[in-house]
Amino acid sequence: MKKIKAIRPAHTYSIVAVDRKAGEIGVAVQSHWFSVGSAVPWAEAGVGAVATQSFTNLSFGPRGLELLRQGRSPQEVMEELLQGDPASEMRQLAVIDRQGRAAAYTGKRCIPHAGHTVGSNFSVQANLMVSAEVWTAMARSFKRSAGPLAERLVAVLEAGQTCGGDLRGKQSAAILVVRAEPVGQIWKDRLIDLRIEDHEHPVEELARCLRIFRAYEHMNHGDQALEEEDRERALREYGEARRLYPGSEEIRFWSAVSMANAGKLRVALPVFTELFSARPNWRTLLERIYDLELLKVDQRGYDRILAAARKGVEE
Repeated sequence: MKKIKAIRPAHTYSIVAVDRKAGEIGVAVQSHWFSVGSAVPWAEAGVGAVATQSFTNLSFGPRGLELLRQGRSPQEVMEELLQGDPASEMRQLAVIDRQGRAAAYTGKRCIPHAGHTVGSNFSVQANLMVSAEVWTAMARSFKRSAGPLAERLVAVLEAGQTCGGDLRGKQSAAILVVRAEPVGQIWKDRLIDLRIEDHEHPVEELARCLRIFRAYEHMNHGDQALEEEDRERALREYGEARRLYPGSEEIRFWSAVSMANAGKLRVALPVFTELFSARPNWRTLLERIYDLELLKVDQRGYDRILAAARKGVEE
């Protein structure tokens, strides 16, 4: 047998997909392999996405994206990548372009159960599964789901796990979402990039982190509104962030600041009191943002917040 080069045995299941209406390209994966997100999922704004797995040829990711960038179809990309690979029968590969055209391949020597399903705007693929129902359930989940692409991708992973998932168990998961129409700034073109490297329940943890990510999206919008002195919008954004992630002290602090800035100091005071009781450093931060005029209350209001701080410490 020829020596297999450039591999990481990421036996796993994944999805590549496009939401043409939202203008998003995504890829998500789960595996019983450490840090699967550093090997299987690849995506580039304005280009497409690649999932390379089974006995993974890592070069398929960047090379596949480069071929897509040159104008090749997903089918052409897949054929070219596999053509010169002496271990092609051990590979599993999926490619999707920004238009939602997809192609997939499962080599004959992928460990059973292994297979894939290509549909409109997506491809799901799996190997070393408990049953052959896994990728069928994944495809069904994507076709029946609605909402933001990232949440749909996580739901697809959950559907695969419900059918048994990886024969060995579970360890890591990842999701990557980029723009279908790039703006030319990587920090804006890469929309979501989350990895769970080593966890007992990686898909559940990925879903939790995605909820937190959404909360902090609202935090970022709130920060922008605060910069623009749009107090009502900041209040709404911080409030939505607090709803999505109620346990976050960070979110509660900036929500309280936003409420105080919007003239709702009476509502903000109990929040400040609770925060100062839990962690005195929140008072230090309050003092610093007051000096920078990010806390827009008069001296009387500021004194009332400091009294809340003293009360919090005493309690």
